[in-house]
Amino acid sequence: MWIHEHQDWPNFSWTAERLISKLADVRHKQGVLLGKMESLGFELKNEAGLKILTNDIVHSSAIEGELLNPEEVRSSIAQRLGIEIAGLKPVGRDVNGIVEMMLDATQRYSEPLTKERLCDWHAALFPTGRSGMKRITVGDWRPAEVGAMQVISGPLGREKVHFEAPEAPRLDQEMTNFLEWFEREDDTDPVLRAGIAHLWFVTIHPFEDGNGRIARTLADMVLARAEGSPERFYSMSTQIELKRKDYYSHLERQQRGTPEITYWLEWFLECLQQALATAESTLSHVLDKASLWETISQQPPMNERQHYILNRMLDEEFKGYMNTSKYAKLAKCSTDTALRDIKDLKERGILEQNASGGRSTSYRLSLSTSPTNRSKSDTKTLS
Repeated sequence: MWIHEHQDWPNFSWTAERLISKLADVRHKQGVLLGKMESLGFELKNEAGLKILTNDIVHSSAIEGELLNPEEVRSSIAQRLGIEIAGLKPVGRDVNGIVEMMLDATQRYSEPLTKERLCDWHAALFPTGRSGMKRITVGDWRPAEVGAMQVISGPLGREKVHFEAPEAPRLDQEMTNFLEWFEREDDTDPVLRAGIAHLWFVTIHPFEDGNGRIARTLADMVLARAEGSPERFYSMSTQIELKRKDYYSHLERQQRGTPEITYWLEWFLECLQQALATAESTLSHVLDKASLWETISQQPPMNERQHYILNRMLDEEFKGYMNTSKYAKLAKCSTDTALRDIKDLKERGILEQNASGGRSTSYRLSLSTSPTNRSKSDTKTLS
């Protein structure tokens, strides 16, 4: 018997005593993080939000095995939010679609969730009307002719069925119940509502594809409602992707159980705790960058090329070292100009030459990127 076949479906229940400690910790961490973000300036807050949203979208797709280009996702978000960033990339329709869905859910979190809105999200996810090579029904519930909707994994011939969703004729009533609950106010903590919405939507599986991504987007939407803010400063999807095997294991266990969902909500809260802890690291990196630029601002102005290169070297995704040819390529200048810029940055004490010389000459940041002025031996090197 699947959970949706149980006589109590969908009257979910849970043991509050087992959740109260984790829920209180999550609420405390949310408050601390949001308080820190409010203390940031406009540009730093935008940078942190852009980084988190990019990670959230990339990792949510990765859970389903779809690998998106982070730079495309970042460019799409920046364009839609009016954030100026260097190195904007051309963006495909598939990336724009999932970005539009996430921003609609979080920027317009207080607006009602309807069938039309969900179907618009689904259409945005599949702009060609296909999932891979397969043509699917887009912008409407899955039709009866596609047969039983099973969530499976494993190689062909040895597939494992994690669960089977309700049959298509039940979808209109199932989704009516879900949407009415989603908009109905009750005394359930909004954080728990995020976990319930995630599980409930995945269980119904109303679309032919994209249900997991939409379920995680709905959880983000409920969390935005819980915080009363459209800005996302932590990523549940990033944490879920790191624990993808556990994620499917917990979903399967609950699908084979009853509407008593304490076990699922415990796992959801633990995942949220870890997501909030990870966000502290992201915030720390943003503050570190701010500290470096504050130090640099006390020196004579540098040129736009130098400013751009230092920003690139401070990106978390930038690993290794800087050299003259790499500088010239990134800044779109001659190697002679690159060498002059690098020499100037060395004289300012911003770049430091590594031990190797000749053609292998390279440079790293010599100024600490930490407000606590960590030693040069701990300096982060990037490329």
